[in-house]
Amino acid sequence: MVKLPAMTAREVEAVLQRAGFVFVRQTGHRIWSNGERIVSVPTHPGDIPPGTLRNIFRLSGMTIDEFLSHR
Repeated sequence: MVKLPAMTAREVEAVLQRAGFVFVRQTGHRIWSNGERIVSVPTHPGDIPPGTLRNIFRLSGMTIDEFLSHR
């Protein structure tokens, strides 16, 4: 299993934007979409927990390596 880097919500959103996702709206979380997939990013302070980060990768349709290549 790949060791995940510590990432804040802002860093994750920057990666999603580079991968072609656009900001849709903010509820309690910020919602991003690329037209066919929707990703929810929590906006609380600090690093995103590893399990939540893995879920963001899964929802975006990218592997961990693909996601980190946009970093």
